[in-house]
Amino acid sequence: MDYEGLFHSKTILPGTTGSYKLSSLFRNNFFVSHEERRRLVTNPNLTQKLKREQISCDVLLKLSRYVLMDAFGPGLAWNIFRFCDCDEEINPPKIHIDPLQLLQSKLKPLLLSQVLKRLRDVGVLAEAQQSKAFSLLKKQMVLPKETTRKMVQKPDIKESGRPGKPSRRAGAASPRLAEPAGRPEEAARPVGARRAPGGCPEPGRLLTPWQPGHDGGLPALIGSGEARRLEGSATLHSLRIQDGGTLVFADRQQPITLRARYILIQDGGALHIGSRRCPYRSRATISLYGKAAEGPDVPGYGRKFVGVGPGGTLELHGRKPRSWTLLDKTLYPGGLRFGSYQSQKQWSSRGLNLRVVDGDTGQVVAADRFDTHLRADESRRLRDFLASQAPGKVVAAAVGDSAAKRLTLETRLLLKEVLHSQHILHLGYRQPWALVGVLGGDQFSTSEDRKQYQRNGTTGLAVAERDFQTYDGTHFTVTAFSGWIKGVPHNGFKVEVSKGIILNLVDDVTSWLPGDRIVIASTDYSMHQAEEFNLLPCPECKSNQVKIDGSPLYLHIGEVVDGIDMRAEVGLLTRNILIKGEMEDSCYGQNHCQFFSFDTFGGHIKIQRNFSSVHMEGVELKNMGQQILGSYPVHFHLTGDVDERGGYDPPTYLDNLAIHHSFSRCIAIHGTHGLLVKDTIGYDTLGHCFFLEDGMEQRNTFYHNLGLLTKSGTILPSDRNEAMCLAIRNNVYGNYIPLPSTDCMAVSTFWIANPNNNLIDNAAAGAQDVGIWYIFHRVPTGQSEGQYPEGQAEFTPLGIFYNNRVHSNFKAGLFIGKGVKTTKASAEDPREYLTVDNARFRPHQDADPEKPRIPALIDGLIAFKNNDHGAWARGGDIIFRNSGFSDNGIGLTLASDGTFPTDEGSSLEVTQSIFIGESNNIGSQGGQNSYWGKGANGEYRTLPRNKTFPIRGFQIYDGPVRMAKCTFKKFTTTADRYSSAIGFFMKNSWQISPQNNVSQIRMERSVGLKVFFGRPGQWFGDNDNDGDKVSVFHDLDGSVTGYPDTFIGRADNSLLRHPGCLTVPRWNGMICAGKYAQLYIQARRPENLTLLIARAAYYSHPLRLQGVNRGVPYQQYQPVVMLEQAYTIHWDGGAPEDIILYPINFNRGDWLHIALCYPKESVFTVVADIYQRQTGRVHSVKHFLAAPSRHSALNRTGERLFYFDSASGYLFVHLQAREARKGHSYCSQQGCERIKIMAHMYSRDSWSCAFNPFLEDYNRPATLHSIPQRLTAPCSQCGAPQVAITSKPSIKYVRIQIQSLSRADMQNHLKSAFIKINDTFFLLSSRGLFFVVLDACSGAVVSRRHFDTVGAIDAASAMTDYVQTSVKERSVVLVCSRDMTEMTGCSEMSVFTRLGSAKPIVFHKKGSFAMLGYKGQAKPSWIKILNRAADQKTISLQHYVPLKLNEYGCPAKAEDF
Repeated sequence: MDYEGLFHSKTILPGTTGSYKLSSLFRNNFFVSHEERRRLVTNPNLTQKLKREQISCDVLLKLSRYVLMDAFGPGLAWNIFRFCDCDEEINPPKIHIDPLQLLQSKLKPLLLSQVLKRLRDVGVLAEAQQSKAFSLLKKQMVLPKETTRKMVQKPDIKESGRPGKPSRRAGAASPRLAEPAGRPEEAARPVGARRAPGGCPEPGRLLTPWQPGHDGGLPALIGSGEARRLEGSATLHSLRIQDGGTLVFADRQQPITLRARYILIQDGGALHIGSRRCPYRSRATISLYGKAAEGPDVPGYGRKFVGVGPGGTLELHGRKPRSWTLLDKTLYPGGLRFGSYQSQKQWSSRGLNLRVVDGDTGQVVAADRFDTHLRADESRRLRDFLASQAPGKVVAAAVGDSAAKRLTLETRLLLKEVLHSQHILHLGYRQPWALVGVLGGDQFSTSEDRKQYQRNGTTGLAVAERDFQTYDGTHFTVTAFSGWIKGVPHNGFKVEVSKGIILNLVDDVTSWLPGDRIVIASTDYSMHQAEEFNLLPCPECKSNQVKIDGSPLYLHIGEVVDGIDMRAEVGLLTRNILIKGEMEDSCYGQNHCQFFSFDTFGGHIKIQRNFSSVHMEGVELKNMGQQILGSYPVHFHLTGDVDERGGYDPPTYLDNLAIHHSFSRCIAIHGTHGLLVKDTIGYDTLGHCFFLEDGMEQRNTFYHNLGLLTKSGTILPSDRNEAMCLAIRNNVYGNYIPLPSTDCMAVSTFWIANPNNNLIDNAAAGAQDVGIWYIFHRVPTGQSEGQYPEGQAEFTPLGIFYNNRVHSNFKAGLFIGKGVKTTKASAEDPREYLTVDNARFRPHQDADPEKPRIPALIDGLIAFKNNDHGAWARGGDIIFRNSGFSDNGIGLTLASDGTFPTDEGSSLEVTQSIFIGESNNIGSQGGQNSYWGKGANGEYRTLPRNKTFPIRGFQIYDGPVRMAKCTFKKFTTTADRYSSAIGFFMKNSWQISPQNNVSQIRMERSVGLKVFFGRPGQWFGDNDNDGDKVSVFHDLDGSVTGYPDTFIGRADNSLLRHPGCLTVPRWNGMICAGKYAQLYIQARRPENLTLLIARAAYYSHPLRLQGVNRGVPYQQYQPVVMLEQAYTIHWDGGAPEDIILYPINFNRGDWLHIALCYPKESVFTVVADIYQRQTGRVHSVKHFLAAPSRHSALNRTGERLFYFDSASGYLFVHLQAREARKGHSYCSQQGCERIKIMAHMYSRDSWSCAFNPFLEDYNRPATLHSIPQRLTAPCSQCGAPQVAITSKPSIKYVRIQIQSLSRADMQNHLKSAFIKINDTFFLLSSRGLFFVVLDACSGAVVSRRHFDTVGAIDAASAMTDYVQTSVKERSVVLVCSRDMTEMTGCSEMSVFTRLGSAKPIVFHKKGSFAMLGYKGQAKPSWIKILNRAADQKTISLQHYVPLKLNEYGCPAKAEDF
């Protein structure tokens, strides 16, 4: 469904109750403002510029949108352009517009002509009228506007594919639908209703200069219509602005700081710092001071606050820099690919210490120590060591203690020759000496230093250092030092970035300034790997680059890895308007100092109902929030509707805020609806960050926000960690001790307490528990109690969920399910109010369970490096689409609405998604990452949960679930742990539905274990729970097993097995053909029995089921059974008096024969009826009659008969579905058919039914269902359609793989050197270098060329000529090598600098080389070069290359790949 097109149409949001105009949500964010539009359409300078050159694409796009809006309304404009910008391809709907209508635009004719050409190019102008429109446009340049208006016609909009429907003017209002329950119908906004001032606050107003000075005892009041301008910094006790008073901060390019214990704005009062049209340019700070116990509370607000009461106005409009973006190139620890290096020794390092460094990467490739002071043979070993190093390697040497006594003349001469040492021949006893040089280099490549040894034991350090450059342009220094300090020898080495670390970012960040502070998010399992840096001046930086002042400790990914966008978020923490709390040095008083070592009593902003106007943008909030209920950095408190529905014009918004290092949440939305929160950062905060409080908050939109490092707090049970949960027991009943894992431990970055809210383009980049949690209040809580009927939130359809990212969270990236306890603690339930509780999300139309279900769509979720779950969703119907899951403990778990009969048969689905087990994002140690172990490829990496935790891509809990068109990669079991693409919930006592199914699945070759049913042992326990035993799913097309229309079950499940099944030992599973459904059994009196059910053909192998829901009035069992078979049912004790049999997932006509074991003298009443789950009513009651024989009871299916064989103790019934079932419902459309058996048993003595009553029917072995023939042809339509799942879905990618082979690789029997583009291989079968060239705009292969670097006379010149003349601009250039030797005709290849290398390439003899390069004016951040010596490992390069980026300068009509 086109959710984006709904943003500017007045229509009902998918799955919402009620209607409202969504254009209000983005009124000034995607379109230019009214003032800017006016400037554009009337600016004569712009017209003059047009005469000289084309206007920019962005300006033209804005103009095009507004021309369409003026003519046809916002709906059409949005449908054509949507979210696209000039970096994206526009794919408009099939709409044809009469261009004559556009001539009424107020644009100047020259501008309008450019707009019409733009619309013509994207194909939305009706061809028939184009020539006439352009002709009239020429006349407009000379004729009066009134004349030309008479010439144009009415608009004629035609939408293809909708015949027979009258077209409605785009943007016209839809009929008003019913309001949400409990919400009054919107009243018409009265004349003079609340409007925010749009002009500059200073000009045009009579402002009195105000300089109150610094007096902490002075309570200031601005009222009675006073209008004051704060000219300089001031300190007050407090400030009240009321009774029409106004305070404006002067904008005179001089910092102003206003300190106060509190500021209260109410009753017509207003505080202005800048305006929407005139953002504040200077530096303004509001600093709130005071300790927790100082002074009385202000009623309704508390202490240390900015408060906005009824009639109050708060307008804060700072400079709006880009709030946050993504890394576009991976940032390594220390800024170098293999990290920085540092080593320092004192005693224990006597002799010559050497480090060998790769001058192209900064990697230390060899290290050794040679005791040339005492051991004569060490000189020989040193010579051998140097001889084994490849020419061109960097050698760093430093003396430890002494190295001269046994250092032979031969070795000294060698060091002089190969490293150009000037001092080694005369090195003396204990003499400090250090050298950095290049093997085989000239004398200018060496840096050397020495000191004279002093008997006093202090010589200072001899330091040698030299700068080098990597292929990507990073400058680094290799340093060696040696010396004596206070009688102690010192020596060591450093390899570190030398000219500052430059970050490559996705977006233009020229609005970020030197001195600003940024945070880079973790891209690993621990959120604590987020790092902060200050920005440095960087004249050499491009518009998407910044330079940082430190050295990163951790790996931060800046690329698409294995098809999943794992680029780290980079957020700007600095704004020019700052509101902060002044803090004490440490925790004090009653501020929960048992949990926090720091002061948590910060400032807060509280906005109350009936405020006049509140807009905040470009504001930094630091040290805000208090560990007190209601005191948050920004808190909308019971303010109701804050958009047009509430009479606010423009609607209320928070835009471009940076909330960081705060002590209670980020933004609390309490009893508030229609708020826009956009481009806001919440970093390093306590408790839920973006927080909906009472469960009735609706229609709020979170757009492009970033939350990270969300830590536990104390306020609510769901905020608390384990220690807080156990310690805070003030509100439990009696001596109850909370269970932390279920009652608490739920702190989340986005805590969404009502599904009717919108989440678009957000990132939850690290929380102690969950990134985004949809939680459900059975009834509204707190001060909103009674606002809607019980259960409504659970039935309310989901708002928009589009393109959100979740990673580095401990419990889950996304969690849908659970609720909060909505009753006070009592003897019946001693848990605290608002403790985490159970709930189910089951969205229905209009939140009415009697109406059809409305699927909740999770569109475009990226979840990676979450310790436990990428996503967990319970309920139905829920659909995941276009999503990516990587490196999670479990990628995605889908759990049904509930067990039958509570759930009538919902479904969950995941489609067009990618699952990765262990990606190339190996992570880095530290930052509270707990587990570091070997991955599937043998290399060490960070791990989720535990080294032995069984990783699963898609986990089936119960069902029914469906998976289609998904791709799985890199699920490979290791010696420590299982890793499977598809798995099951462990220790599962719940039902499993045979309706679970998969289709069009692509398992790449890197998947070693497609399916796994578990084995007894760690994590799985005995693997003997009911759900463990009956785990099953249906492979519809054979894309998982190779056998279409088969079921996959556990190998020891005799209810599924038949002679035609295939056992797969590695899966602990089997593949079977047949028809399967569920038999649901309820047993009463007693309710604690173990059931034994056996298929007649496998009578001696019964399945033992414990049942679920022990302790309730009945026990329930749900075995999966093969249809049209006979079964026996026994019990481990006395039989229950009442049994109900339900045929679940049976289609009309499906049947079972069942024999139940009873005492021989039992008497029965057997009744069939149909149970209506929704109403609890029963109809179509039929009484069974006793049949004369077993045969008649089982075969006279048109009658309702039972037969009891008193000799054997078996009661025989025929269970058959007689009504039609629809879709995935458990039961028929008429209700749930069932058979009720009531037994009167005269004896309670033990008994048994010892033999198989169906033996005579099943005494012949036969294959009941033959397994289908195995598929041989690959499935071309299987798998996710996307090459990559990214945060910019409009950008297309190509998957590049390059493997190059050295001479050693060839000798080790590796034969395949290749370049692979998506699924197409280009093999290199002969020696030399191989080039493949792609068009960077379309992805098409445009050239291939092989160069023999051995046999060719002048291969170097040939390659140079090829790159310079044959390879065109805007080309992606891929290079691989095979069995390279020395290249004739050249020692280094400078032509590769034309493809993005920062320096010429020098090939290693018998080594290998691979390059991902670009020829063009730009230098993309994805350029990669690997150049390895003969003794290094095989080159394997993989990267996802974006096509048609703006920086390539592609023509407008480049074809897609």
